[in-house]
Amino acid sequence: MLSGTAHAQAAGRPAPAPQPATQQATPAAAPAQVVPVQEVRTVRTLRVEGSQRVEPETVLSYTRLRVGETYTNETIDQAIKDLLASDLLADVEIDGALTGDLTIRIKENPVINRVVFEGNKRLKADKIQKEVKLSPRQIFTRTAVRADVARIVELYRRQGRFAANVQPKMVSLDQNRVDVIFEINEGPKSKVRQINIIGNEVFSDGQLRGEMATKTSSLKNLLSSNTSYDQDRLAYDQQKLRQFYLTNGYADFRVISAVAELTPDKRDFIITYVVEEGPRYKFGPVTVDSAIRDFDDKKLASALAIKEGDWYNAKAVEDTVEQLSETAGAFGYAFADVRPEFQRDRESLTMTMNFRIAEANRTYIERIDITGNRQTQDKVIRREMRVAEGDAFNTFLVKRSQDRINSLGYFQDKFEIERKEGSSPDRIVLAANVEERANGELTLSAGFSSLEQFILQASIRQRNFRGKGQTVSASVDYSSYSKSVELGFTEPYLFDSNVALGGTIFRRDYNAFNYIGSDRSTTYSQVSTGFQVVAGVPLTEYWTLSGRYQLAQDDVTLDKNTFYSDTDGDGVRECDPVIAGRYYCEAVGNRLTSLVGVSLIYDSLNSRLRPTRGERLTLGADFAGLGGDVRYIRGRVDADKYWNLGSNFIFSVSAEGGYIHSLESSRGPGIDPVRITDRFYLGEPQFRGFDIRGVGPRVQRIGFTGDPLTGTQLLVEDRDRIVDDAIGGKAYYLTKAELEIPLGAGAQELGLRPSIYVMAGSLFNITRPAKTIEFAQAADASGKPLFNADGSPTLLPKDNFLKDAAGNQLYFAGGVPTVTTTCQVGYSASPSQPCVGTTINPIASSPTAPFFERYVGDSARPRLSVGIGVNWNSPFGPLRIDVAKALLKNEGDDNKLITFNVGTQF
Repeated sequence: MLSGTAHAQAAGRPAPAPQPATQQATPAAAPAQVVPVQEVRTVRTLRVEGSQRVEPETVLSYTRLRVGETYTNETIDQAIKDLLASDLLADVEIDGALTGDLTIRIKENPVINRVVFEGNKRLKADKIQKEVKLSPRQIFTRTAVRADVARIVELYRRQGRFAANVQPKMVSLDQNRVDVIFEINEGPKSKVRQINIIGNEVFSDGQLRGEMATKTSSLKNLLSSNTSYDQDRLAYDQQKLRQFYLTNGYADFRVISAVAELTPDKRDFIITYVVEEGPRYKFGPVTVDSAIRDFDDKKLASALAIKEGDWYNAKAVEDTVEQLSETAGAFGYAFADVRPEFQRDRESLTMTMNFRIAEANRTYIERIDITGNRQTQDKVIRREMRVAEGDAFNTFLVKRSQDRINSLGYFQDKFEIERKEGSSPDRIVLAANVEERANGELTLSAGFSSLEQFILQASIRQRNFRGKGQTVSASVDYSSYSKSVELGFTEPYLFDSNVALGGTIFRRDYNAFNYIGSDRSTTYSQVSTGFQVVAGVPLTEYWTLSGRYQLAQDDVTLDKNTFYSDTDGDGVRECDPVIAGRYYCEAVGNRLTSLVGVSLIYDSLNSRLRPTRGERLTLGADFAGLGGDVRYIRGRVDADKYWNLGSNFIFSVSAEGGYIHSLESSRGPGIDPVRITDRFYLGEPQFRGFDIRGVGPRVQRIGFTGDPLTGTQLLVEDRDRIVDDAIGGKAYYLTKAELEIPLGAGAQELGLRPSIYVMAGSLFNITRPAKTIEFAQAADASGKPLFNADGSPTLLPKDNFLKDAAGNQLYFAGGVPTVTTTCQVGYSASPSQPCVGTTINPIASSPTAPFFERYVGDSARPRLSVGIGVNWNSPFGPLRIDVAKALLKNEGDDNKLITFNVGTQF
């Protein structure tokens, strides 16, 4: 008998409450009767019921059932399977199998209303959404859900979270709609617990682990991002091991197996390498076989770095191939084919090397293609090229062109000029495919500096203005001790000629200060207003001659409320040397400086922004006196050299120094002809380990405790009560050796760049300033000078006799100190009136308490400091922290252990 109905259900019917989408379908009820296979009937009618979104014709297209066609039980079963496989239907029933009037009753799969991710913290929802296929308004199928679960799990595995678990759930809504919810348990990041190495005898496990990028999870690797398991990194580490052994002479080394096992809790991995080291080889005879007639094989071989008898080193072989290729390129053979030929002797354990240079044509530059520059004009790039179309190819000049373009700072880091074959074997095309980056800088920042306390900064700068390579800048800076406004413009190629011209207009308000204990006290204020014009002309590829002219009006003042007093009692307040220091009182006034200067510059750095190799030397001389009020000559030298040590280690050495000589006549005994505002100063931030102006000549004024008449007078030992004035020097030098240390990928992503350094320098050569005031030294009855218990001289207060405007001696009248008179006896309100009375008046004076003045620090003996610094591009602005220890210092120097800058450029 034929059954009346054939039925299948795609999946369990959705429940009103959330349930796992991967739940198995409820088995359909078995047919009441089975249609015998041998019974064949004909389809009389065929219709579809239950379709809402899917057209009936679409449903029928998935089956082989057609009106007038015969069918069997297998045909009905196959139709149901085909319909379910379409992923359009959740349930299928076929009625009328006995009569041939077939009715296909369907229930469509629901439509997805929304896709929700819960529990994801490490991966944002938008990142997961890009990986999954399910999305709103699509048809819901369990197959798609299972596929998306696998995709999410794989996404977490790429992040090193192998314990991640995803549970999909479905919430049924009205109108045959559902919400799909992926409940995510991210789990911890799977770390590398242990790295085992089997088979190594020559090198220890620790040495080999140090060569690997993958690190074990431990406290020493806390900041490393390579402690998580990564399959790609596992393959990379195998290459690193092979490279390490090959550079140490083990040419037969191989990694037999590398297995990563996940612990049962899925939290950690244990990686095991099985290696075979093999014997160690030395280089045998090293020869060069060149088919290029311009080269002498023996001379090339003798110039190679590798020699017979050296331990075999695969890296040295690669470097030699590159060296020979560069040599061939320097002679115009751009496509010289250099191939090393190895001949291994396993008995003598030697590796005979022959570098074969195939025959090549001398190459000429067919054209230079520049692409990617949307804003920058072609000429800005082409004028940095040291080769032109039609020139013979030269690797040295191409490399130099690459360095010059990198130094512009307009394009991506590590820009390289590509070489392509031209239209014929002797032609080459140079392709400069640049990627522009933002060259406009708008800075609005606030910060705190150990130098200048609270800082506000606003600046705008365009380093590639209008795409012509011009620089336009404007800045405003404000802090507790300095304020400035500056406008600048630079044209690097004036009228498309090889002449640079730039100018700056500025106003700078700078407050100098000294220390009264740990507090800074502003001494003099210097306001400079003026402009500067600079022009530069290249002499050769590396030498440039630069000239400049500066005109500046300087106004030096002291706070009248603090440093001025009526020393003569005549009502006129003047700069008081006792309070300010005689050297500061001498600096007060206005002066115009007209300065012309010249500099000779040698520059072979591969980048001016962040150099890694090359050197720079600047010799400069300035002459002030082309008009104006100041006359001096000043010379400076500045030198830097950088070495790339490999593995991102950058070592640099720098040295600078200067000397200034006044062309003015002497301004008096104890007064240096070079004004205090024109001298050199040394300290933070130039000389780390010392405070601002912490190195060099200075005057310390130390008070006394006790009474000289009672013998209790002693020098004040509390440094917080000592006035310390840095007065600068006429000569200085400063040297530094620094090593920049690379960190792991995680630290590099944070913008951390640490370095260690050692610095040495000094500031010296100034006329010893005359004492501010001379105090009489107490003496005993025999006239022998007296000294205090601490060895300091016993000084007496100094009486400052008061006089009126006409120079008449004043006296205190009637014993009242606030009333003075010119009458030695009696009293008179004015000198024109007679003195009345018989009272003898004491002489009016203002005694100055004694203090000891000490001149220290004027020595060329080097000061020395060592330290470590870290640059960090933090989210709230660039930050630099230095911890430096002063190992050698002179008497009076102010050292400082920790310095930092936040919110300012460094």
